[in-house]
Amino acid sequence: MLERFLDQTSFTSQEDFIKNFKIKVPENFNFGYDVVDAWAAEEPDKKALCWTNDRGEHIDFTFADLKKYTDQTAAYFQSLGIGHGDMVMLILKRRYEFWFSIIALHKLGAVVIPATHLLTKKDIVYRNNAADIKMIVCAGEEIITKHIIDAMPYSPTIEKLVSVGPEIPEGFEDFHKGIEDAAPFIRPSHPNSNDDISLMYFTSGTTGNPKMVAHDFTYPLGHIVTGSFWHNLHRDSLHLTIADTGWGKAVWGKLYGQWIAGATVFVYDHEKFTPADMLQMIQDYKITSLCAPPTIFRFLIREDMTKYDLSSLQYCTIAGEALNPAVFEAFYKLTGIKLMEGFGQTETTLTVATFPWMEPKPGSMGVPNPQYDVDLIRPDGTRAEDGEQGQIVIHTTSGKPIGLFKEYYRDAELTHEAWHDGMYYTGDVAWRDEDGYLWFVGRADDVIKSSGYRIGPFEVESALM
Repeated sequence: MLERFLDQTSFTSQEDFIKNFKIKVPENFNFGYDVVDAWAAEEPDKKALCWTNDRGEHIDFTFADLKKYTDQTAAYFQSLGIGHGDMVMLILKRRYEFWFSIIALHKLGAVVIPATHLLTKKDIVYRNNAADIKMIVCAGEEIITKHIIDAMPYSPTIEKLVSVGPEIPEGFEDFHKGIEDAAPFIRPSHPNSNDDISLMYFTSGTTGNPKMVAHDFTYPLGHIVTGSFWHNLHRDSLHLTIADTGWGKAVWGKLYGQWIAGATVFVYDHEKFTPADMLQMIQDYKITSLCAPPTIFRFLIREDMTKYDLSSLQYCTIAGEALNPAVFEAFYKLTGIKLMEGFGQTETTLTVATFPWMEPKPGSMGVPNPQYDVDLIRPDGTRAEDGEQGQIVIHTTSGKPIGLFKEYYRDAELTHEAWHDGMYYTGDVAWRDEDGYLWFVGRADDVIKSSGYRIGPFEVESALM
């Protein structure tokens, strides 16, 4: 699969990566047809999704299964009036129906808006009206459906509500009955163009309402580096990323880059995280690759890890917050595995990372992903020197790189504020060492000054630990 999108599919050094990495973007790329259905045609029995929950249920889905179920889901959504450009919010936690729904919506050329189950009535009303959402598909749990029902009188654009169960409240369609009864799926003649919006996340800033980060249909290709060259996945990998589907990290680690790499995605649908359960999952299912925030690894090393057979685990990556070197050293001592850090935003794919051919520096994010032209810029717009703090920017003078967001939806002013003069300003501050590794400091608006020195929150946390 990788050969379809890269001329060179393996690299031995950062120099090799910088020189020879280039994404080939097909015309009218659609992840549903060009990756999921392509796998189903080539290797129908290849396992795509390994799903289990904390109630002992377990289901494996092959790519042939996914083609079947996503076609049925797409046909069902068509019958509900969903088509190109329609906005659909998914509140599905870690239910396997999330994968059916997001791929089906891609096949229709609709816009997917994943959302967390923690949204209240007020949050849902804001999102419905800000994006003109047409349909909500949700887990049938009272804590979710009650807020949706309460939001309906204030949400004039909503036409359909769909529940995947177990509860199907009055006013909600039954997802499983719908896909069982659906007519055969007829693929739209032109589901999308590359620059159409396919995916949108509401992401909070330090002030104001959440921003709507809009990605186009080429965005999944931006995660080739995430899956193949950061997670270091291959066709025999069983990969676990710890993330709810309402957050951007889910498509970073549970979908796009992983399936392009041919890996199997492992999903543990649980209500409450416990380190012991996670270690048991790694042992029982022989998980080979794990990606989680540092907080999770802090919990894991507090367990008696010697009680578990973790010999299947080959590779671990870390993102979401800066990694304290003490956690790196403790995990390495227990497992022999070095935690490989990475950095990115909802607006981007993986932007900076420690790649397999590199030696990690505990606490450093790594080096820029050659997919992006990354730099550190002083407040006056000049380039920061080694050892000097600067805002992380992505140069866009030669065009929008694959993986970078299209816009803040319906907010040209905010888009221009973050993206102007040929640069996207991430709002994150870092410094670069003499080897080119970047070290995270904090958000530009979180950095404090003391006796003339700029101090980031991570430095404060490290000092306290």
